[in-house]
Amino acid sequence: MSTITKKELIDRIAGCTHTRPGVVKPVVQSFLNEIVRELVKGNRLEFRDFGVFETRIRPARTARNPKTLEEVQVRQTRVVRFKMGRLMKQRLSTAEPQVPS
Repeated sequence: MSTITKKELIDRIAGCTHTRPGVVKPVVQSFLNEIVRELVKGNRLEFRDFGVFETRIRPARTARNPKTLEEVQVRQTRVVRFKMGRLMKQRLSTAEPQVPS
């Protein structure tokens, strides 16, 4: 399993669309910016067959420092949740698992 960077993704898209990476990069960045902008507003983003991004509130809680065993108060926070769409689920369930090397 390897990590794909935004630059590598841009290069792949540029290759598939026969477009220069300099043209693809602002489009990809704008797409990512819009996702963040909508999540900040509290909106849900649904991409059919791919998945859904939404924010949830993680309530305040009491946690424990594992080193000192001291109880610590953790504030309420917003987190992003991603739920896979139908097509992604199908493709992942039929794909051969990649073993990390």
